[in-house]
Amino acid sequence: MKPDNLVYMANQIGKFFLSQREDEVVPGIANHIKKFWDPRMREAIFAYIDQGGEGLEPKVKEALLQLMNPADETPAPRYLPL
Repeated sequence: MKPDNLVYMANQIGKFFLSQREDEVVPGIANHIKKFWDPRMREAIFAYIDQGGEGLEPKVKEALLQLMNPADETPAPRYLPL
């Protein structure tokens, strides 16, 4: 898929999530792309970001950067039965 198409689609997703609460915008975009985009599409947009990511809306780019570099998540504690 061409980068122009991916940028357009990602920005459309971003426009939808802009109507959400501010703290839900970037996570919402990232979650949508993670859940619904084919891994090849994600890899292509990540490569495009590595080349500068021209045309991506700021919140969309932020969400994609989070997907590219996920923060280390601490696993939930396991509780043993008493």
